Amino acid sequence: MTAEAVVTRHYQRLLTLRSQGKSLQRFTPQVEAVVRESGIHTGLCTVFLRHTSASLIIQENADPDVLVDLETFLARLVPEAAPYRHSTEGPDDMPAHIRTVLTHTSETIPVMAGRLALGTWQGLYLWEHRARGAVREVVVHVTGN
Repeated sequence: MTAEAVVTRHYQRLLTLRSQGKSLQRFTPQVEAVVRESGIHTGLCTVFLRHTSASLIIQENADPDVLVDLETFLARLVPEAAPYRHSTEGPDDMPAHIRTVLTHTSETIPVMAGRLALGTWQGLYLWEHRARGAVREVVVHVTGN
């Protein structure tokens, strides 16, 4: 009996997303496209946001009220009117950093049969915490075979 070497492959792409100011923006299709391009059948997809005032979350993609409730909750939890020392970039900057700490700047999703193994009602979202829109860079790294 001979053992075949399993070769792990890596594929990486940089996505550029334009946020619209404080909002949740679904970008699952763009990440799914990168996974398809990679040709990787079984592995992991890591999605990493290269910013400190926005975040990534996996959340329900069916009822938009879930997203509204999340935004409302986080706004109450981290108010902009608090007396923060860091305010160089405006009153929404420090609260945006705190909101990012409470959420994520990366997510790892299994790849099964060449597709993201997200549940039926799950979507990947960019959560912009700043009042104004911004260009956000997301690194998508797919590894596996």
